[in-house]
Amino acid sequence: MFQNILKQRYRLVFGYLGNLFIFFPILLLIPLSYCIWNPSTFAESLSFIVTAFLSFVMGLVLKMTMRVKPGSAITVQEGAIVVLFSWIIAILLSALPFVIGGYLDFTQAVFESTSGWTTTGLTLVDVEEIPGTFLLWRSLMQYFGGAGIAIIMMSAILGPSGLGLYKAEGRMDNLVPNIKSSTRTIAVIYGSYALAGIAMYVLAGMNVFDAVNHSLTALATGGFSTRTGSIGEFNSIFIEIVTIVLMILGATGFGIHYALWKKNFRAFWKNGEPKLMFVILAVFTPLLMTGTLTVVYSSGAERFRHGLFQTVSALTGTGFSTVDFVPWNQFGIYLIVLLMIFGGDLDSTSGGLKQYRLFALIMILWLEIRRYFLPKDALLKQEIWKGETKRYIDDSLVKEILLVFSLYFFTYAVGTGILMSYGNSMALSAFEFASALSTVGLSVGITSPGAPAGLLWTETIGMFLGRLEFVVVIYAITKLLRDGKIIFRRRRNA
Repeated sequence: MFQNILKQRYRLVFGYLGNLFIFFPILLLIPLSYCIWNPSTFAESLSFIVTAFLSFVMGLVLKMTMRVKPGSAITVQEGAIVVLFSWIIAILLSALPFVIGGYLDFTQAVFESTSGWTTTGLTLVDVEEIPGTFLLWRSLMQYFGGAGIAIIMMSAILGPSGLGLYKAEGRMDNLVPNIKSSTRTIAVIYGSYALAGIAMYVLAGMNVFDAVNHSLTALATGGFSTRTGSIGEFNSIFIEIVTIVLMILGATGFGIHYALWKKNFRAFWKNGEPKLMFVILAVFTPLLMTGTLTVVYSSGAERFRHGLFQTVSALTGTGFSTVDFVPWNQFGIYLIVLLMIFGGDLDSTSGGLKQYRLFALIMILWLEIRRYFLPKDALLKQEIWKGETKRYIDDSLVKEILLVFSLYFFTYAVGTGILMSYGNSMALSAFEFASALSTVGLSVGITSPGAPAGLLWTETIGMFLGRLEFVVVIYAITKLLRDGKIIFRRRRNA
């Protein structure tokens, strides 16, 4: 009996995966729009059509085989499995055009695809040689990856099932009680900012193609660029200002955006994340200016310009750069590492430990200090806001912070050690793996097309775990192993 129920639940899981990947070809075919303006690139872009066909067939087979009843509810635990598999399959499908087109081998293509969907921005492609369709695909992966595959494709499975996927991807900002409305609200906010970014880039002097790509990747805090020298190649203060604004918008949680859109300034002011973010920027920018950039630039204006940009880029997890990190001293390298570890807001497109957890940790310390000076039986409550939602610091929040921090730093130590085993210094290894694990994309040169496969797979796993924040992956794998063990045991006893 239990085994039959378990089979039905997994039919539901794979049926929903089928629904997801019937719609995935729509995303895969968007880059072909570039061929309208550049027909000569169409022959080089046929790999997208092949991959779209494979995705559609796979999705259709799963849907027809599993026959899921529309609107069937899915739990958070099952949602974790859907999220895990949807990300893995989407990454593999997204890597195929690079492989079929002959631009990257399998390991490199999976790395590039993972870097795209996780909004990291570490890259192995030569942007001057690869066709524009592939450049656009990289930007689209980051843009849609920022919102989350399970969120942007929610239209395929909306209903009671939506909440399971929404929570499984580690999101807290349920903007309105209805999941469908929350998804639409995110799409409106995200889309409006992207269109505004394109317009501002064009006004700042970018051509339309560059403007589209950089608006998508800046807002997604991804960092893929159409230029070898990233944003620095444009050498434009106005373009850098637009980029800074988009990076900060992308690193701000959707719930905070929603509060601002509703003109709920009281709720916005109650949120600690934006305040903490600007405090960190205010502290680290002058530290970079005086501790590192004085060696590189003689002008105070240039030091401020590049110091602010790199601080914002690292903290938001974007990875755009206007400088070369090779001449930097170790002080500057470690400052950037700290910023990458801090990360942006929870429920934003950025990675890292997240400002919400850092702010909560500060509040926990303050709460304990206050308790020390009060009678033992005194009751103290410390509120903490997320968007328009107020909660109080409790044991569950403390456990969540401890769990995420522990998993993050354990993974960080292991990953840094592996990069060091390939002959890289500790400072450079710590920088590069922090960039991967916090889904940032800044590089000191360790990541390259000629890098060993083991190093690339280490960073690929780091990007994947960092984007899904460890817990979703652990929950999904644990449930799969537990359910597999139950089925195996019952079959053996049958």
